[in-house]
Amino acid sequence: MIPYRVSHIRRLGPARLTAGLDDHRRLDLNAHYRFHDRLPSQTVDALISMAEEVDLRGRGGAAFPFARKLRAVSSRARDSETVVLVNAAEGEPASLKDKTLLTRAPHLVLEGALLAASALGSREVVIAVGAGELAEASVTAAVAERGLTGLVRVAGIQERFVSGEGGALVRAVNGEAGLPPGRKVRSSDSGVRGLPTLLSNTETFAQLAVLAELGPEEYAAVGTVQEPGTILLTVGGSVATPAVVEVTPGVPLADVLNLCEAKIGDGLLLGGYHGTWMAAEDAYGAILSRRGAKEAGGELGAGIVVVLGEDTCPLGETARVANYLAAQSAGQCGPCRLGLPDLARACRRLQDGDPEGPELIRRAAAAVKGRGACFHPDGSARFALSALDAFADDVEEHRFHGGCGRTTKGVLPLPIEDAQDARLVVDWTRCQGHGLCAHLVPELVKLDRHGFPVFMDTGVPSWLLGEAQKAVEMCPALALRIGTK
Repeated sequence: MIPYRVSHIRRLGPARLTAGLDDHRRLDLNAHYRFHDRLPSQTVDALISMAEEVDLRGRGGAAFPFARKLRAVSSRARDSETVVLVNAAEGEPASLKDKTLLTRAPHLVLEGALLAASALGSREVVIAVGAGELAEASVTAAVAERGLTGLVRVAGIQERFVSGEGGALVRAVNGEAGLPPGRKVRSSDSGVRGLPTLLSNTETFAQLAVLAELGPEEYAAVGTVQEPGTILLTVGGSVATPAVVEVTPGVPLADVLNLCEAKIGDGLLLGGYHGTWMAAEDAYGAILSRRGAKEAGGELGAGIVVVLGEDTCPLGETARVANYLAAQSAGQCGPCRLGLPDLARACRRLQDGDPEGPELIRRAAAAVKGRGACFHPDGSARFALSALDAFADDVEEHRFHGGCGRTTKGVLPLPIEDAQDARLVVDWTRCQGHGLCAHLVPELVKLDRHGFPVFMDTGVPSWLLGEAQKAVEMCPALALRIGTK
């Protein structure tokens, strides 16, 4: 897991979601009500009307209309119990905004969730958050402060990159493996305990509370006509002040970079590890909104901005994350099991100076796009492909000169690896190039042109441990073992 620090808060615009956080490390219930009004109950029709009026969208990355989710669950509420599920499973390593809300302003999130639950007549609210984190402790304390232990359940789940996918989250809350299901099931049809479930992101419920407090007209007084209100960004990487920044849509991305004293070199990553790389000149010309990001060739996603400085290799950073994404797959379909490791190897080969590197990346990405059981292959392909355009000069340096002369500093955050992470380890004094390991675990091993194994630079995912152990046991030269790096 990534060690969590209470983030700096910065703003470009009014303090709404972050009100009071300049003076308080955490807003308890009394402090919360010094900065926010007590919210009266609303009918579900009133909530739907308000959400539609300001076009409130989910803030987890997909930007799905919240009113449409609310209406879908409401239509089933007459015939069934309903549940409200807050998706606080922030498995994206570069994002801290949801953890920050739950850690520092938990009652604002609870207000939004309780407002929706009251309108729907839901008997249970579930907050699904990474187990053992500060956010889990903070929201648990907030539930106790309100005396809501019987109504609100805090579900600590195992956090990984795909844990925030809706189907994976529902399965984890229901006590199953937190992996995306093979087929799409709308949570509004069947979610927690098989009941119609209103599922949305942490920030979305906080936004709902602010909308109900201010009313649609005041809420829409800032931002753009198409995207009113404020949004939260997580800004990190090569910046002097990493921060969670509350901004109004429509401000230049350059203003946010200046606010956090960014030391931008080749470019930045917008939207997280399923987002897109942007060249520096494109980033400085971009407007911060969903529309503005698209016009600049990027994706706003969950509001993640990771800046690359001049002293790190952008292709090395890309290869690091591609390895991580391959290891984080659910391992349930071919594009994830085989395609993402191929994509990671292609990124590594480009970093190492293979002239065919760009074509290998394009070929591997084409093999996984649109073919997965979830969106993980598509997002991973988008991430890798965008590096070819954003870092075109570096691509040529690596292809024709073997590198750009810079080391990879690890600017993009990744979870700290457990010292006991399982890895395939080879004794090269024994290996005779039989190639059986590549046949048994092609997800982890490829053969070079001499027939000797080339291993993925990552640990063995839990779903591959059985096959990896089989490869160890069947190695004719007894050259393979499972160890640590």
